[in-house]
Amino acid sequence: MADGRLRCQRIGCDATFTEQDNPEGSCQYHVSPMFHDGMKEWSCCKKKSHDFSLFMEIPGCKTGKHTTEKPVVAKVNPSPKAPVSKPSVPSTTSAPSRELCPRCKQGFFCSDHGAQPKKDAAPAKSNREIQASAPPPPKKKININEPQTCRNSGCDQTFKEINNHDTACTYHPGPPVFHDRIKGWKCCDIHVKEFDEFMSIPPCTKGWHNANPTS
Repeated sequence: MADGRLRCQRIGCDATFTEQDNPEGSCQYHVSPMFHDGMKEWSCCKKKSHDFSLFMEIPGCKTGKHTTEKPVVAKVNPSPKAPVSKPSVPSTTSAPSRELCPRCKQGFFCSDHGAQPKKDAAPAKSNREIQASAPPPPKKKININEPQTCRNSGCDQTFKEINNHDTACTYHPGPPVFHDRIKGWKCCDIHVKEFDEFMSIPPCTKGWHNANPTS
């Protein structure tokens, strides 16, 4: 990296460190994952999730020193008694609507939906209509200089909203695809066999950093 820091290659860590500042226990990581019938599970701690983003956020169960060497992922075969079924692959969707878009919810400019719409003068509502209409949920206020972690798949960079723009982030819009021993991304149609190869597939899309999970 430009500042001389190194990025840890252990699965589940991805932190940066220096050779001079790398004490024992500073790295928290997982040993190896296993995938079967749409379920993602860490073989080292047996914690699991159907959602890939939530699966990757499960804290590591092992500790040690950071390292730049890629770990050798042990192959874990599923139980032979488990029935073979087609994987449950989330359907791809286009850009979320303005009501569901995290940037629009926070009041920021969005390249998909443009600037926030101006409020035109609406016809006067009756007292009954005013009472029946529920108040909109409050928008989450974000300090534009506050460091945030991007939750887009394949990014995980720290950013500030003041520096965010429509090509700041490089990520996978997904969804991830796991079928038998094949792992990949449907967005760029790249599939590999090994998990460390899957994690090394370069992101294929540019866009805004997003601090909210996309799924």
